[in-house]
Amino acid sequence: MRRFAAFLSLFAICVGTAFAQSGYPYTQVPFTSVKITPNTFWGDRIQAAREVTIPLAFSKCESEHRYKNFEMAAYTLQHPGHPGLKTPEWDVAKFMGFSFDDTDVYKTIEGASYVLQTYPDAKLKAYIDSVLDVVGAAQEPDGYLYTARTINPEHPHGWAANRRWAAEEHASHELYNLGHMVDAACAHYQATGSTKFLDIAKRYADCVVREVGPNPGQACVVPGHQIAEMALARLYVLTGEKKYLDEAKFLLDYRGKTDHKDIYSQSDKPVVDQTEAWGHAVRAGYMYAGMADVAALLGDSSYIKAIDTIYENIVGKKYYLTGGVGARHGGEAFGADYELPNLTAYNETCAAISMVYLFERMFLLHGDAKYIDCLERTLYNGVISGMSVDGGKFFYPNPLSSDGHYRFNADGTMTRQPWFGCACCPSNLCRFIPSMPGYIYGVRDNDLYVNLFASNTATIQVGGRSIELQQETNYPWDGDISIRVNKVAKAKSSNGKSSNGKSSNGKSSNGKLSNGQINMMIRIPGWVQSRAVPSDLYSYSDDIFSTYDITVNGQRVDSELENGYFVINRNWKKGDIIRIHFDMPVRTVVANPRVTDDRGRIAVERGPLVYCTEGADNKAINPHHLLLPNHPKFDMQPAYGIQNTEGDGKTFNVTAITAQAQEATIADDGRLAVKDVNITLIPYYAWNHRGAGKMDVWLARSLSGLED
Repeated sequence: MRRFAAFLSLFAICVGTAFAQSGYPYTQVPFTSVKITPNTFWGDRIQAAREVTIPLAFSKCESEHRYKNFEMAAYTLQHPGHPGLKTPEWDVAKFMGFSFDDTDVYKTIEGASYVLQTYPDAKLKAYIDSVLDVVGAAQEPDGYLYTARTINPEHPHGWAANRRWAAEEHASHELYNLGHMVDAACAHYQATGSTKFLDIAKRYADCVVREVGPNPGQACVVPGHQIAEMALARLYVLTGEKKYLDEAKFLLDYRGKTDHKDIYSQSDKPVVDQTEAWGHAVRAGYMYAGMADVAALLGDSSYIKAIDTIYENIVGKKYYLTGGVGARHGGEAFGADYELPNLTAYNETCAAISMVYLFERMFLLHGDAKYIDCLERTLYNGVISGMSVDGGKFFYPNPLSSDGHYRFNADGTMTRQPWFGCACCPSNLCRFIPSMPGYIYGVRDNDLYVNLFASNTATIQVGGRSIELQQETNYPWDGDISIRVNKVAKAKSSNGKSSNGKSSNGKSSNGKLSNGQINMMIRIPGWVQSRAVPSDLYSYSDDIFSTYDITVNGQRVDSELENGYFVINRNWKKGDIIRIHFDMPVRTVVANPRVTDDRGRIAVERGPLVYCTEGADNKAINPHHLLLPNHPKFDMQPAYGIQNTEGDGKTFNVTAITAQAQEATIADDGRLAVKDVNITLIPYYAWNHRGAGKMDVWLARSLSGLED
């Protein structure tokens, strides 16, 4: 009987999935369809997450009391009114650091689930199941699951209140916990087919649907920390149960309408009236992504207009060159327009991840490559800088300049840490890095979008066909990419019949003839087109013009770009090979003069990577005193070794850049002097693997000498 019930549950989910499409005009090819090639740029990062980051996070869930919280909550449920509640050992405030500590468990399970898709591991799957037994035992009979209250309902965590949801808009994080639980449960189901976690998450989501809303008897509150909105939209898409989408819409619609109004949590006004990014940057990014999901699913043009405007504000006025956001330590928040300090930049790793979520959704709404350009910049710089290459240490903030000190670290130095009391960034990286394969491709009708360049194999349903691609590249170290068609087969439509990808008028919805051919849409990055970002916030300051070349089976092909994509229309056959070459020169960048901290300064980029000078590569030179000529001469240093003395001690290779510059010094007579020096620049993500020290992304321009 239990088997039959499980079958019915799984059948309902499968039917729901077919029913509830994402709503977006463009569709993300899921992580389950893409496998990253080992021993490549992204293969190494996923391997580090699999072998180091995720095991570390699970071990921290053990040592830092995360599992114990669920066990104590389960004990309370099994022994209501037990005398332990009156003893100091059950004082939640003494052993639970934050009311959102449960999410460390959820996020780690999510990342492990993504890894299971690429690396099936029976032992890991069994371990996750054992953790889910612990989690499920802490769930109250009506589905509520929040250990910060359940452990001791009479005296919950100090950020909670004397009843459910009463402190949600301030600090309880009950709905934030729900969001991460749902995201993890959906990923676990997609990767394993098991509904074990999904059933737990649905029960909590059902509790929220019953108890949180605008109706009499409900708590009319919105999340103090957003993420439930996008998670509930995901749950709707997976299950087809519209109540979850309706709840997500309520949580967004009522921002600015409840008693709590606060710019910090973007609740000072209704979301459709917001025109710029403000407040806590992670909360904001998650909310904007949730708005995009709900807008796509419901066709809400007011939501789309609002996030379009906010996106323009971010990329045009509040976006760091490294793709990070959040200028201020205070409130971990966006600053004012053009407020982009370097030494004190916050740029929380979680905020960069939230921007990837937003930029991907902007692409899914509009199909323009400029959004993927932003996603790529953030991914290769602002996100992966947050984790050491060995996967064992983490940045919370990611400044663009450092003097070696950071007052928020216990030792006062600016170094990656093995963990944090508030562990949102390490656990967020656990779940994000293994999900990266899901951002490489997109589809719409007969169009297959190649958005990111990374070695992988993928099986993709597009234009009524199933096509298997094999992408090989050394990107981001060079601009050569090959895409081989390994297999093309007819796909089945949802009614079980062979599909030719045609609509009722014989055309795809974008107006292109649907004749069984597939349009391969190759993104031509903005940096290839001499566009640093899709705004005037940053621009290239040199006179270099990159070119690109694309061939199919050795024959050069030409195409007008469509929204930043090179289009190859073809009836693809097994063995077809696309070869792409992007010139990848070193470029210099300047900021909009309204960014006061970057006036008179130059930054260096190559391909998608932002570079920096670090003291470890420039002995006896102070990076803060360097002057770079307006037209520097650069040389490449492939396979430049960096020893990870802060971690596993191993040496990893990058492509470094050398240049001649000047260093400003104080002469013996007290006068300012300059001397010629040779400097080395490394990718920004690679800095700080050799201990605390000085670093700069933006270098002062030389006023004389070395100009040409």
